[in-house]
Amino acid sequence: MSQTVTVSQNSTDAAQVVGWIGAGKMGGPMAANLVDKNVGVIVSEPDATNRSKISALGARAVESLAGLSEARIVFSTLPNDQALLDVVGVGTDGGLATALSAGAILVEMSTVSPECSEQVAKHLTGFGIRYVRAPLSGSTDMAKNATLTVLASGDRTGWEEALPLIQKLSARQFFLGEGEEARYMKLVLNTLVGASSAVLSEALAIGSSGGLNRTDMMDVICESAAASPLFKYKKQAVVNDDYAPAFTVAQMIKDFTLISEAARRNSVPLMTTGLILELYRSASNSGLQDEDFFALVKWQENLSTR
Repeated sequence: MSQTVTVSQNSTDAAQVVGWIGAGKMGGPMAANLVDKNVGVIVSEPDATNRSKISALGARAVESLAGLSEARIVFSTLPNDQALLDVVGVGTDGGLATALSAGAILVEMSTVSPECSEQVAKHLTGFGIRYVRAPLSGSTDMAKNATLTVLASGDRTGWEEALPLIQKLSARQFFLGEGEEARYMKLVLNTLVGASSAVLSEALAIGSSGGLNRTDMMDVICESAAASPLFKYKKQAVVNDDYAPAFTVAQMIKDFTLISEAARRNSVPLMTTGLILELYRSASNSGLQDEDFFALVKWQENLSTR
C-alpha cells in the first residue's frame, strides 16, 4: 500500500524521528504539536490539503510507507477499522508491518472495534512490533492545545517508551491493561458522550414546550447537578443553534455501531444505546449527517414543532 509521507526538517537526530499516519482533524494538530516541540515527525497522509498544512510547518515528503522505516515509534489516527487493517497490512504482504523493524512500536490512537484491534495485534506480533492501543478522549480544540486524555493498553514496554511523546500531546494518560481494555474504555466514554446529546435534546424540548428559552435553560443546566464539561463546552453551540461539526452525526453513528457490535459480541444487552443509535440515524436521514452530533437538539426541536 503506497501513501505519501512527510518528515519534519526540524530534527537531524534519527533517534528522535517519530512516524505519524493520518493528519486529519485530530492527527494533524497532534503531529504539529510534536513538530513545535522539536521532535522530528514523519506524517503519512493521503489528502493533499492536510499534507500541505503539515508540510508548511517544516516537513518533507517521501513516497511510501517504507519511508517510515527510520522511525522506532509510529502513531496512527485513522477513520475506521478498514483503514487501520489496510495501513498495517493485515491480509497482505505489505503495509506498516513490513516497513518497520522488529522492536518498533505502533501507538494506535483511532476509534476502532476491539475485534479489529485484536487482528492488528496478532499481525504485528508476527513481525515483532510492539502494539499500544491508545484511543483519545477529547475534541479537536483539545488536540490543538495538547489537553487530550489518552486511554492506553497493550505492550507495557512500548507504552513506557512512547509515554514521553504522548505527554507532549495530552494532559492525562491512563494505562488500563495489556489487551483491548483501552478500546472498550473508549466505547464506554463514547456511549456516555452520545447519550448526553440525546438526553439534552429531549430535556430542552420539554422546557421549550413550557415557555423556557434555550439560553436560560443552558445557563441553569451548566450550573446544576446535571452540569458536565461536555455541556459547558457545547453551551454556546446549543444557544446559538450553530452546529458546525467538531464530531459529526455520521461519526457518532459509526461509533454507536461499534458499541452495539462489541456488546452483541460479548452478549451484553444495550436497549438504551440501541435507541440512541436510531435517533442519530433518524437525524442523519433528515439531512443532519454532516453537522455536529449536538444537532440532535435541532432535530428534536423540529419534531416537537410539527
